[in-house]
Amino acid sequence: MSLNTVPFVSVANMMRLVHHIGVEQVLRDLAAAIEEDFRRWESFEKTPRLASHSAVGVIELMPTSDGRLYGFKYVNGHPKNTKNGLQTVTAFGLLAEVQTGYPVLLSEMTLLTALRTAASSALAARHLAPRDARVMALIGNGAQAEFQALAFRALCGISRVQLHDTDARATRKCAANLRHSGLEVVTCTSPEAAVEGAQIVTTCTADKQYATILTDNLVGPGIHINAIGGDCPGKTELHPDILRRSAIFVEYAPQTRIEGEIQQLSPDHPVTELWEVIAGRAPGRSHPDQITLFDGVGFAIEDFSALRYVHEQCGRTGFCEPLDMIADPDDPRDLFGMLMRAGPVSAA
Repeated sequence: MSLNTVPFVSVANMMRLVHHIGVEQVLRDLAAAIEEDFRRWESFEKTPRLASHSAVGVIELMPTSDGRLYGFKYVNGHPKNTKNGLQTVTAFGLLAEVQTGYPVLLSEMTLLTALRTAASSALAARHLAPRDARVMALIGNGAQAEFQALAFRALCGISRVQLHDTDARATRKCAANLRHSGLEVVTCTSPEAAVEGAQIVTTCTADKQYATILTDNLVGPGIHINAIGGDCPGKTELHPDILRRSAIFVEYAPQTRIEGEIQQLSPDHPVTELWEVIAGRAPGRSHPDQITLFDGVGFAIEDFSALRYVHEQCGRTGFCEPLDMIADPDDPRDLFGMLMRAGPVSAA
Protein backbone atom coordinates (compact mmCIF):
# COMPACT_ATOMS: atom_id res chain seq x y z
CA MET A 1 0.00 0.00 0.00
CA SER A 2 1.15 3.58 -0.66
CA LEU A 3 2.11 5.96 2.15
CA ASN A 4 -1.18 7.85 1.85
CA THR A 5 -3.33 4.74 2.31
CA VAL A 6 -3.80 2.87 5.56
CA PRO A 7 -4.77 -0.80 5.88
CA PHE A 8 -8.31 -0.91 7.25
CA VAL A 9 -9.78 -4.06 8.81
CA SER A 10 -13.55 -3.90 8.61
CA VAL A 11 -15.91 -6.10 10.58
CA ALA A 12 -16.31 -8.31 7.49
CA ASN A 13 -12.55 -8.72 7.11
CA MET A 14 -12.06 -9.34 10.84
CA MET A 15 -14.56 -12.18 10.59
CA ARG A 16 -12.80 -13.54 7.51
CA LEU A 17 -9.48 -13.39 9.35
CA VAL A 18 -10.83 -15.22 12.40
CA HIS A 19 -12.44 -17.95 10.30
CA HIS A 20 -9.29 -18.29 8.18
CA ILE A 21 -7.11 -18.89 11.26
CA GLY A 22 -9.74 -20.49 13.53
CA VAL A 23 -11.32 -18.97 16.65
CA GLU A 24 -9.36 -20.98 19.21
CA GLN A 25 -6.07 -20.47 17.36
CA VAL A 26 -6.69 -16.72 17.26
CA LEU A 27 -7.32 -16.80 21.01
CA ARG A 28 -4.06 -18.68 21.56
CA ASP A 29 -2.20 -16.28 19.26
CA LEU A 30 -3.59 -13.22 21.03
CA ALA A 31 -2.67 -14.66 24.44
CA ALA A 32 0.87 -15.24 23.16
CA ALA A 33 1.09 -11.66 21.85
CA ILE A 34 -0.17 -10.24 25.15
CA GLU A 35 2.21 -12.43 27.14
CA GLU A 36 5.12 -11.30 24.95
CA ASP A 37 4.28 -7.64 25.53
CA PHE A 38 3.70 -8.15 29.27
CA ARG A 39 7.24 -9.56 29.49
CA ARG A 40 8.49 -6.16 28.25
CA TRP A 41 5.98 -4.20 30.32
CA GLU A 42 8.49 -1.60 31.42
CA SER A 43 9.13 -0.47 27.83
CA PHE A 44 5.54 0.83 27.48
CA GLU A 45 4.03 4.19 28.32
CA LYS A 46 1.21 3.57 30.79
CA THR A 47 -1.72 5.66 31.95
CA PRO A 48 -5.25 4.90 33.17
CA ARG A 49 -7.67 5.21 30.30
CA LEU A 50 -9.31 8.55 29.60
CA ALA A 51 -13.01 8.21 30.40
CA SER A 52 -16.09 10.33 29.80
CA HIS A 53 -18.86 9.08 32.08
CA SER A 54 -22.57 9.71 31.79
CA ALA A 55 -25.65 8.39 33.57
CA VAL A 56 -26.11 5.77 30.82
CA GLY A 57 -22.56 4.63 30.08
CA VAL A 58 -18.97 5.52 29.42
CA ILE A 59 -16.80 6.44 26.42
CA GLU A 60 -13.06 5.81 26.77
CA LEU A 61 -9.74 6.23 25.00
CA MET A 62 -6.96 3.74 25.77
CA PRO A 63 -3.50 4.85 24.54
CA THR A 64 -0.01 3.37 24.88
CA SER A 65 3.34 3.24 23.07
CA ASP A 66 6.44 1.05 23.18
CA GLY A 67 8.59 3.77 21.59
CA ARG A 68 8.34 2.23 18.12
CA LEU A 69 4.60 1.94 17.67
CA TYR A 70 1.77 3.96 19.19
CA GLY A 71 -1.70 2.51 19.61
CA PHE A 72 -5.04 3.57 20.96
CA LYS A 73 -8.55 2.16 21.22
CA TYR A 74 -11.84 4.01 21.32
CA VAL A 75 -14.41 2.01 23.28
CA ASN A 76 -17.79 2.59 24.87
CA GLY A 77 -19.84 0.73 27.45
CA HIS A 78 -23.61 1.36 27.44
CA PRO A 79 -25.45 -1.52 29.21
CA LYS A 80 -28.94 -0.35 28.24
CA ASN A 81 -28.13 -0.42 24.50
CA THR A 82 -29.32 -4.00 24.13
CA LYS A 83 -32.90 -2.90 24.87
CA ASN A 84 -32.72 -0.88 21.65
CA GLY A 85 -31.05 -3.60 19.61
CA LEU A 86 -27.58 -2.06 19.97
CA GLN A 87 -24.28 -3.50 21.23
CA THR A 88 -23.28 -2.74 24.82
CA VAL A 89 -19.66 -2.33 23.71
CA THR A 90 -18.32 -1.01 20.40
CA ALA A 91 -14.71 -0.19 19.60
CA PHE A 92 -12.14 0.68 16.96
CA GLY A 93 -8.38 1.07 17.19
CA LEU A 94 -5.39 2.56 15.46
CA LEU A 95 -1.69 1.69 15.28
CA ALA A 96 0.90 4.25 14.13
CA GLU A 97 4.65 4.59 13.68
CA VAL A 98 6.23 6.73 16.39
CA GLN A 99 9.01 7.89 14.05
CA THR A 100 6.68 9.52 11.53
CA GLY A 101 3.31 9.61 13.26
CA TYR A 102 1.77 7.96 10.21
CA PRO A 103 -0.97 5.38 10.90
CA VAL A 104 -0.17 1.84 9.79
CA LEU A 105 -3.50 0.18 10.75
CA LEU A 106 -7.10 1.14 11.44
CA SER A 107 -9.27 -1.69 12.66
CA GLU A 108 -12.66 -2.54 14.02
CA MET A 109 -12.26 -3.64 17.64
CA THR A 110 -15.73 -4.70 18.75
CA LEU A 111 -14.98 -8.30 17.78
CA LEU A 112 -11.27 -7.91 18.50
CA THR A 113 -11.93 -6.61 22.04
CA ALA A 114 -14.10 -9.62 22.81
CA LEU A 115 -11.33 -11.91 21.57
CA ARG A 116 -8.50 -10.11 23.40
CA THR A 117 -10.53 -9.90 26.64
CA ALA A 118 -11.09 -13.64 26.56
CA ALA A 119 -7.44 -14.27 25.70
CA SER A 120 -6.31 -12.05 28.60
CA SER A 121 -8.64 -13.85 31.02
CA ALA A 122 -7.43 -17.29 30.01
CA LEU A 123 -3.79 -16.15 30.06
CA ALA A 124 -4.23 -14.94 33.64
CA ALA A 125 -5.91 -18.22 34.60
CA ARG A 126 -3.08 -20.23 33.06
CA HIS A 127 -0.76 -18.54 35.55
CA LEU A 128 -3.16 -18.43 38.53
CA ALA A 129 -5.82 -21.15 38.40
CA PRO A 130 -5.47 -24.69 39.77
CA ARG A 131 -3.55 -26.77 37.23
CA ASP A 132 -6.20 -29.50 37.21
CA ALA A 133 -9.15 -27.11 36.70
CA ARG A 134 -11.62 -28.55 34.20
CA VAL A 135 -14.94 -26.97 35.22
CA MET A 136 -15.76 -23.28 34.91
CA ALA A 137 -18.84 -21.42 36.10
CA LEU A 138 -19.77 -18.63 33.70
CA ILE A 139 -22.07 -16.10 35.36
CA GLY A 140 -23.28 -13.54 32.86
CA ASN A 141 -24.01 -15.05 29.44
CA GLY A 142 -24.01 -11.97 27.22
CA ALA A 143 -21.80 -11.00 24.28
CA GLN A 144 -18.52 -11.96 25.98
CA ALA A 145 -19.53 -15.39 27.31
CA GLU A 146 -18.78 -17.68 24.37
CA PHE A 147 -15.38 -16.08 23.79
CA GLN A 148 -14.49 -16.69 27.44
CA ALA A 149 -15.57 -20.32 27.29
CA LEU A 150 -13.56 -21.03 24.14
CA ALA A 151 -10.48 -19.22 25.45
CA PHE A 152 -10.49 -21.25 28.66
CA ARG A 153 -10.88 -24.43 26.63
CA ALA A 154 -8.03 -23.46 24.28
CA LEU A 155 -5.55 -22.20 26.88
CA CYS A 156 -6.48 -23.93 30.14
CA GLY A 157 -8.09 -27.21 29.11
CA ILE A 158 -11.54 -26.49 30.52
CA SER A 159 -13.95 -29.24 29.44
CA ARG A 160 -17.21 -28.21 31.16
CA VAL A 161 -18.94 -24.83 31.50
CA GLN A 162 -21.85 -24.19 33.85
CA LEU A 163 -23.91 -21.23 32.65
CA HIS A 164 -26.11 -18.81 34.55
CA ASP A 165 -27.67 -15.45 33.73
CA THR A 166 -30.62 -13.62 35.24
CA ASP A 167 -31.91 -13.48 31.66
CA ALA A 168 -32.68 -17.07 30.69
CA ARG A 169 -32.67 -16.08 27.01
CA ALA A 170 -28.99 -15.15 27.27
CA THR A 171 -28.18 -18.55 28.75
CA ARG A 172 -30.10 -20.35 25.99
CA LYS A 173 -28.27 -18.27 23.38
CA CYS A 174 -24.88 -19.07 24.89
CA ALA A 175 -25.64 -22.77 25.23
CA ALA A 176 -26.79 -22.94 21.60
CA ASN A 177 -23.66 -21.16 20.36
CA LEU A 178 -21.41 -23.55 22.30
CA ARG A 179 -23.32 -26.65 21.19
CA HIS A 180 -20.58 -27.85 18.80
CA SER A 181 -17.61 -26.41 20.72
CA GLY A 182 -16.45 -29.68 22.28
CA LEU A 183 -17.36 -28.37 25.73
CA GLU A 184 -19.88 -30.00 28.01
CA VAL A 185 -22.43 -27.22 28.53
CA VAL A 186 -24.73 -27.16 31.55
CA THR A 187 -27.40 -24.49 32.08
CA CYS A 188 -28.12 -23.48 35.67
CA THR A 189 -31.00 -21.57 37.24
CA SER A 190 -28.95 -19.96 40.02
CA PRO A 191 -25.41 -18.77 40.75
CA GLU A 192 -25.18 -21.42 43.46
CA ALA A 193 -25.85 -24.20 40.97
CA ALA A 194 -23.38 -22.73 38.47
CA VAL A 195 -20.56 -22.48 41.03
CA GLU A 196 -21.04 -25.97 42.46
CA GLY A 197 -18.05 -28.15 41.53
CA ALA A 198 -16.30 -25.37 39.54
CA GLN A 199 -12.61 -24.65 40.05
CA ILE A 200 -12.83 -21.41 38.02
CA VAL A 201 -15.61 -18.83 38.29
CA THR A 202 -15.96 -16.15 35.62
CA THR A 203 -18.25 -13.19 36.21
CA CYS A 204 -19.02 -11.01 33.18
CA THR A 205 -22.21 -9.05 33.69
CA ALA A 206 -22.95 -5.68 32.08
CA ASP A 207 -25.08 -3.51 34.40
CA LYS A 208 -23.39 -0.29 35.51
CA GLN A 209 -23.98 -0.58 39.26
CA TYR A 210 -22.55 -1.88 42.49
CA ALA A 211 -23.81 -5.47 42.36
CA THR A 212 -23.18 -8.68 44.25
CA ILE A 213 -23.14 -11.31 41.53
CA LEU A 214 -20.97 -13.58 43.67
CA THR A 215 -21.48 -13.76 47.44
CA ASP A 216 -18.81 -14.76 49.93
CA ASN A 217 -20.46 -18.06 50.89
CA LEU A 218 -20.18 -19.33 47.28
CA VAL A 219 -16.38 -19.12 47.20
CA GLY A 220 -14.57 -22.07 48.69
CA PRO A 221 -10.84 -22.68 49.05
CA GLY A 222 -8.73 -23.19 45.94
CA ILE A 223 -11.05 -21.39 43.50
CA HIS A 224 -9.80 -18.99 40.85
CA ILE A 225 -12.11 -16.07 40.13
CA ASN A 226 -11.99 -14.31 36.77
CA ALA A 227 -13.87 -11.06 37.49
CA ILE A 228 -14.17 -9.10 34.24
CA GLY A 229 -17.53 -7.33 34.54
CA GLY A 230 -16.37 -4.45 36.75
CA ASP A 231 -14.75 -1.92 34.41
CA CYS A 232 -15.73 1.57 35.56
CA PRO A 233 -16.27 3.51 38.80
CA GLY A 234 -19.45 2.43 40.54
CA LYS A 235 -19.61 -0.97 38.82
CA THR A 236 -18.67 -4.15 40.69
CA GLU A 237 -19.73 -7.81 40.85
CA LEU A 238 -18.16 -9.33 43.98
CA HIS A 239 -18.94 -9.02 47.67
CA PRO A 240 -15.99 -7.22 49.30
CA ASP A 241 -15.43 -10.09 51.75
CA ILE A 242 -14.35 -12.23 48.76
CA LEU A 243 -11.67 -9.67 47.95
CA ARG A 244 -10.35 -9.70 51.50
CA ARG A 245 -9.89 -13.49 51.35
CA SER A 246 -8.21 -13.51 47.95
CA ALA A 247 -4.78 -12.99 46.46
CA ILE A 248 -5.61 -10.25 43.95
CA PHE A 249 -3.97 -9.83 40.54
CA VAL A 250 -4.59 -6.88 38.24
CA GLU A 251 -3.37 -5.50 34.92
CA TYR A 252 -2.38 -1.94 35.91
CA ALA A 253 -3.07 -1.07 39.54
CA PRO A 254 -3.63 2.71 39.11
CA GLN A 255 -6.44 1.99 36.63
CA THR A 256 -7.93 -1.01 38.44
CA ARG A 257 -8.18 0.89 41.73
CA ILE A 258 -10.47 3.34 39.91
CA GLU A 259 -12.54 0.86 37.90
CA GLY A 260 -12.15 -2.69 39.19
CA GLU A 261 -13.47 -4.76 42.06
CA ILE A 262 -10.72 -3.32 44.27
CA GLN A 263 -12.41 0.11 44.21
CA GLN A 264 -14.28 -1.40 47.18
CA LEU A 265 -11.05 -1.72 49.20
CA SER A 266 -8.65 0.77 50.74
CA PRO A 267 -6.22 2.40 48.28
CA ASP A 268 -3.26 0.65 49.90
CA HIS A 269 -4.71 -2.89 49.81
CA PRO A 270 -1.96 -5.11 48.34
CA VAL A 271 -2.35 -6.35 44.77
CA THR A 272 0.05 -7.90 42.24
CA GLU A 273 0.23 -6.79 38.63
CA LEU A 274 -0.08 -9.75 36.27
CA TRP A 275 3.02 -8.81 34.26
CA GLU A 276 5.12 -9.41 37.38
CA VAL A 277 3.90 -13.03 37.53
CA ILE A 278 4.44 -13.55 33.79
CA ALA A 279 7.96 -12.09 34.01
CA GLY A 280 8.83 -14.24 37.02
CA ARG A 281 9.12 -11.29 39.40
CA ALA A 282 6.23 -12.28 41.67
CA PRO A 283 4.54 -15.58 42.58
CA GLY A 284 1.16 -16.54 41.21
CA ARG A 285 -0.83 -19.20 43.06
CA SER A 286 1.21 -20.07 46.13
CA HIS A 287 -0.75 -23.03 47.56
CA PRO A 288 -3.69 -25.26 46.55
CA ASP A 289 -6.23 -23.75 48.97
CA GLN A 290 -5.48 -20.16 48.00
CA ILE A 291 -8.28 -18.14 46.40
CA THR A 292 -6.86 -16.23 43.44
CA LEU A 293 -8.71 -13.35 41.84
CA PHE A 294 -7.97 -11.75 38.49
CA ASP A 295 -9.61 -8.31 38.65
CA GLY A 296 -9.57 -7.71 34.89
CA VAL A 297 -10.76 -4.34 33.59
CA GLY A 298 -8.82 -4.33 30.30
CA PHE A 299 -5.69 -2.30 29.69
CA ALA A 300 -4.23 -0.48 26.69
CA ILE A 301 -1.22 -2.79 26.32
CA GLU A 302 -3.57 -5.72 25.66
CA ASP A 303 -5.22 -3.73 22.86
CA PHE A 304 -1.79 -2.75 21.51
CA SER A 305 -0.89 -6.46 21.41
CA ALA A 306 -4.12 -7.28 19.59
CA LEU A 307 -3.61 -4.52 17.02
CA ARG A 308 0.00 -5.57 16.52
CA TYR A 309 -1.17 -9.15 15.90
CA VAL A 310 -3.85 -8.06 13.41
CA HIS A 311 -1.35 -5.83 11.59
CA GLU A 312 0.99 -8.80 11.14
CA GLN A 313 -1.87 -10.99 9.93
CA CYS A 314 -2.96 -8.36 7.39
CA GLY A 315 0.45 -8.64 5.75
CA ARG A 316 0.12 -12.43 5.58
CA THR A 317 -3.53 -12.82 4.62
CA GLY A 318 -4.55 -9.62 2.86
CA PHE A 319 -7.81 -9.43 4.84
CA CYS A 320 -7.85 -5.62 4.78
CA GLU A 321 -8.51 -2.80 2.34
CA PRO A 322 -6.65 0.44 1.61
CA LEU A 323 -8.21 3.50 3.19
CA ASP A 324 -7.39 6.91 1.69
CA MET A 325 -7.00 8.91 4.90
CA ILE A 326 -3.58 10.62 4.71
CA ALA A 327 -3.18 13.75 2.57
CA ASP A 328 -0.09 13.35 0.36
CA PRO A 329 0.79 16.60 -1.48
CA ASP A 330 3.75 16.62 -3.89
CA ASP A 331 5.28 19.31 -1.69
CA PRO A 332 4.56 18.50 1.99
CA ARG A 333 4.52 22.26 2.69
CA ASP A 334 1.82 22.91 0.06
CA LEU A 335 -1.30 21.25 1.44
CA PHE A 336 -3.47 24.17 0.27
CA GLY A 337 -2.10 23.87 -3.26
CA MET A 338 -3.09 20.20 -3.36
CA LEU A 339 -6.60 21.17 -2.35
CA MET A 340 -6.87 23.86 -5.02
CA ARG A 341 -5.51 21.67 -7.81
CA ALA A 342 -8.19 19.10 -7.05
CA GLY A 343 -10.82 21.61 -8.27
CA PRO A 344 -14.43 21.90 -7.20
CA VAL A 345 -16.55 18.78 -6.97
CA SER A 346 -19.70 19.03 -9.04
CA ALA A 347 -22.98 18.29 -7.32
CA ALA A 348 -24.50 15.02 -8.38
